[in-house]
Amino acid sequence: MPQGFSQPRLRPHRVAVIVDEGTNPFEVGVATELFGLPRPELGLPGPLYEVTVCAPTPEVRLNHGFLTLTGVAGLEAVDEADTLVVPGRPDNVVPRGDAVLEAVRRTHARGARVMSLCTGTFALAEAGILDGRRATTHWLWSDTFRRLHPRVLLEPDVLFTDEGDILTAAGSAAALDLGLHIWRTDHGAEVANAVSRRLVFAAHRDGGQRQFVERPVPTTPDESLGPLLAWAQERLPEPLTVAGLAARAAVSPATLHRRFQAQLGTTPLAWLTGERVALACRLIERGEERLDVVAARSGLGTAANLRSRLRRETGLSPSAYRRRFGPLRGEAVST
Repeated sequence: MPQGFSQPRLRPHRVAVIVDEGTNPFEVGVATELFGLPRPELGLPGPLYEVTVCAPTPEVRLNHGFLTLTGVAGLEAVDEADTLVVPGRPDNVVPRGDAVLEAVRRTHARGARVMSLCTGTFALAEAGILDGRRATTHWLWSDTFRRLHPRVLLEPDVLFTDEGDILTAAGSAAALDLGLHIWRTDHGAEVANAVSRRLVFAAHRDGGQRQFVERPVPTTPDESLGPLLAWAQERLPEPLTVAGLAARAAVSPATLHRRFQAQLGTTPLAWLTGERVALACRLIERGEERLDVVAARSGLGTAANLRSRLRRETGLSPSAYRRRFGPLRGEAVST
């Protein structure tokens, strides 16, 4: 069990996944993998989430007929859900059925969390819950989305958006990023890291990173950022700089910047700051209460910078983060 995590919720957080004719099976798999599987790596007596797959009909043919789901729950399952997941499908110019759209509307209306994966954003927009809100979708469909839903504030270059009650993921792989973001939001960085290790997936990619990242075949083996990232992650408390990282990689700062943009969709400084904030979160979760110590050990320098960066990344002050995710938080969690 990750250090700092004590007790689970009194009941699991209920997740409903809507499938419809033509739904992409990959995103259904992502949702069930993230929230439906047992998590022995957490060492808990029970699950933190439980998943129900629901549909307008008991039998649903998925994208291109590769899979057919049978015996799924009816759409009334959304009425018990704390989170509703809407995967994408390829025929986004074809309106969703009224039953699906009504299920999305009433779920949102009662205050449950609603999240779309890939082009599932189209369903949220058709239901009318995205007007005036930030959202994203797969970059291939951004022009079509703008034409069909001009009232939505589309951000086509990001991995995911989080508006609190409504979250949207850009593409199929970005669905994993959003799912881990939800684990991190609900249960903290330490637990999210344990889940990401089980998935063999990056623990934290900020939602503001670009969704379409060039990944050319390197002409020489040393163009991969992997060794440099591993080296830096072991030295986060040290005074690392972009110039220092570039020197370590034996390239110019401009070349390093281009490689970060091409391989990670972000800048060296933004990546370094994100890693340090994630480390600070883990230190707080493990029980370190002295902000100056957390700031020093994470490389954020000062308590003031720690407060600023933590609030920007998580929306919480250090004390609020400690209350929510610290070692004793499970004793007070009841919903």
